[in-house]
Amino acid sequence: MKICVTSNGPTMDASVDPRFGRCQYFVFVDSETMEHEAMPNPGIGASSGAGIQAAQTIADKGVGVVITGQVGPNAIQTLGAANISIVTGASGTISDAIEQYKSGRLQAAPAAPGAPATGMPGAGMGRGMGRGGGRGGGRGMGGGMGRGMGMGLGAPVAPTSPVPPLPAQTIDEEIQALESQIKDIKAKMEELKK
Repeated sequence: MKICVTSNGPTMDASVDPRFGRCQYFVFVDSETMEHEAMPNPGIGASSGAGIQAAQTIADKGVGVVITGQVGPNAIQTLGAANISIVTGASGTISDAIEQYKSGRLQAAPAAPGAPATGMPGAGMGRGMGRGGGRGGGRGMGGGMGRGMGMGLGAPVAPTSPVPPLPAQTIDEEIQALESQIKDIKAKMEELKK
């Protein structure tokens, strides 16, 4: 499986960059052979939407799992739509993060509201017309984490640890991106009213 780790440098000894959308590099690692390649993040300087641009870049590379520190809700939705699992809380070097993932010491990121399920492969929250029924599942009504509504694919999911607060810069970037989206939505609504 192809794994992408956000990084401060282009080598396996570089440290994990806790930012997703504005990380310095993406390091792509084959989980079986540990062969890797690094790519500078083309969206690092984006005025807004860096997380979405990063997610699209990752999806274009055929990645199955992203390992990072934090991911914003827009990037979570984009990655989820591409069926890319998101694992957060990574630290240390890129090699350390891969080992943490393989040994199950990293947790799946919670899905954004309305986003397709993300996290460890096979995990999911059901949506649709069911009544959720606890953790775990397989296919069936209310599968997934049991929150839910519907016929989602589910699998037992380990409880996630609390996500540490985002750095102020990341919060400001998220606010700016959301304000931009609100402006676009309002403009579209006005256009539809005409």
